[in-house]
Amino acid sequence: MLKLATAWVVFLAASAASAATHPFTVNDLLAMERIQEAVVAPDGTQVAFTLSRTDLEANRRRSDIWLVGVDGKNLRRLTAHADGSDNNLRWAPNSKSLYFLSGRSGSSQIWRIPVDGGEAAQVTTLALDINSFVLSGDGSKFGISVEVFPSCDSLGCTKKKLDEQAAQKASGKVYDKLFVRHWDSWADGRRAHLFVLPVSGGEPVDLMRGMDADCPSKPFGGPEEVTFTPDAKGMVFAARNVGREEAWSTNFDLFSMATDGKGQPKNLTAANTAWDTLPSFSPDGKTLAYLAMKVPGYEADRYRIVLKSWPDGASRVLTEGWDRSPQSLVWAADGKTLYATAEHVGQTGLFAIDVATGNATLVFGDGVARFPNVAKDRLVFGRDHLRSPVELYSIKPDGSGLTQLTTLNAARVAAVEMGEPMQFSFKGADDDVVHGYVVKPIRFDPHKKYPVAFLIHGGPQGSFGNDFHYRWNPQVYAGAGYAAVMIDFHGSTGYGQAFSDAIQGDWGGKPLVDLQKGLAEALRNNPWMDGKRACALGASYGGYMINWIAGNWSEPWKCLVAHDGNIDERMAYFDTEELWFPERDHMGTPWDNPEGYEKHNPVNFVKNWNKPMLVVHGGRDYRVVDTQGLGAFNALQRKGIPSKLLYFPDEHHFVLKPANSILWHDTVLGWLDQWTQNTRPK
Repeated sequence: MLKLATAWVVFLAASAASAATHPFTVNDLLAMERIQEAVVAPDGTQVAFTLSRTDLEANRRRSDIWLVGVDGKNLRRLTAHADGSDNNLRWAPNSKSLYFLSGRSGSSQIWRIPVDGGEAAQVTTLALDINSFVLSGDGSKFGISVEVFPSCDSLGCTKKKLDEQAAQKASGKVYDKLFVRHWDSWADGRRAHLFVLPVSGGEPVDLMRGMDADCPSKPFGGPEEVTFTPDAKGMVFAARNVGREEAWSTNFDLFSMATDGKGQPKNLTAANTAWDTLPSFSPDGKTLAYLAMKVPGYEADRYRIVLKSWPDGASRVLTEGWDRSPQSLVWAADGKTLYATAEHVGQTGLFAIDVATGNATLVFGDGVARFPNVAKDRLVFGRDHLRSPVELYSIKPDGSGLTQLTTLNAARVAAVEMGEPMQFSFKGADDDVVHGYVVKPIRFDPHKKYPVAFLIHGGPQGSFGNDFHYRWNPQVYAGAGYAAVMIDFHGSTGYGQAFSDAIQGDWGGKPLVDLQKGLAEALRNNPWMDGKRACALGASYGGYMINWIAGNWSEPWKCLVAHDGNIDERMAYFDTEELWFPERDHMGTPWDNPEGYEKHNPVNFVKNWNKPMLVVHGGRDYRVVDTQGLGAFNALQRKGIPSKLLYFPDEHHFVLKPANSILWHDTVLGWLDQWTQNTRPK
């Protein structure tokens, strides 16, 4: 039995339960408060976390800092400034104050706030924004990431160059190497460099001077890629310093550098030409743990945990025998255990890894475990699942005593009707076991027939598992009266490396067979599903798969939705940015292995297209460029197939702005309703 945190949240939950409920919609999705990070105080008594809320008027989300006791008591809000979000939390060593990033002064700077009362005070006043930061164990130094020109010797130099660029009348830019653009922005010559800055003040020291590399990595890296050495006299950080090969290399290395900036960064992992990241020192400072891939040029290889005797000792791979890919690393206080999260059969579990043997034990595996922390004799982590956003929990290292610390969304969850999720498995391609989920429509009646929303995940090395997704949440479809079906086809993560690797050179092969067999299995086991009123939807690889399905699996679809999907895999190589990705999955370049790009190329089967399709694309998507979506819409219109184009000039590969999310959901569900003749529950 889970323990409730406070009388206040119990009251909220009870009040919501007594109120009238309504079908879950995109408005409820946006109304959920999102816990985005959590950090336990050094004394193990409190958890600081950021909580973001949707600001519809400003058309964005903003975040504030909250506190709760490790025992679930004394939940309270710590910051509530109207201008700018607060994030990137770091405790002072004495557990009496928090450092954090905020833009409340008009620039992203470090602030400090006492946790027992008092106003936040600005700590840094640099000429440039701070992207992220870490704090040394003794509390004396910040490690900060700032965008600078590598040739500059000061932040002021970068500021001067930016001002000069802004004053120029000519808008053209000249490039002589890749990346020209990445994810959602064009390169302007700046790099995210790691600096050291005394907490007491002074000039920041660039530890990456002259390096044409970023730390943290772009677009998704964060402060977890950086750590101080135990004596605070050095830093270890991850960076890809590969020169002109950057666009087709995944060779991130770990570097060490003295905090005084003297000398040059030392490459600790030069022998490994694959990805190395997430450095973390043991409590006694004698061992550096980190994550390492084994296969160069492949971002979906599994991470192994590596242990290196510090500073100059040997390294050993700890988890070669564990067929899962850890996403985080936290040391136990005694240094005998590492805790990590990893995808695992449709969940993301919390695991304990024995430092001596490498044996991994599942501590908790229901839903998605996030940002684990050690708090004395317990573990604190975030957890979400298909029927709840992230809340904080604690658990004993042996997996007993699960306790819920927060119920921040209890009232909102109680006020909505959600569908019941069910995981299932079946024999897919090559008779391998494949897993999937069904989420029943709300107000389920087994004697009725319900239309089907068939959701196809991206990646393709990804998963539609037991998590509360904020862009592709099956509860939105269940709330609209649909049965949501999701299949983790060959290529999906959390089922072992061989299963993920199986999609290489076979994008439209085994995955399509899995999707076909998965839908058939879901219809066979759930006769209340109306297979004659089904629509398929997907984004990224899922959008590619919709374009592939349109030409290769026409029935039983009433309609299709392709979001940010490639129509021409050959051309997609030439207009994307991260070239290692297609080179690995399509087994080479288009000129060395043209068959790898033509074998499962949707453009070759446009002649077979005949189903109504909604095409969605973002104008700032440089991973799957907008001409791919426009090309699909051109073909649909020219062939006279009922079709619509929903275009977001201000979005990238994801739709993030609240107003755009509402429009996306209204348009997509309206398209499904039109072609399935669905009547939504009131």
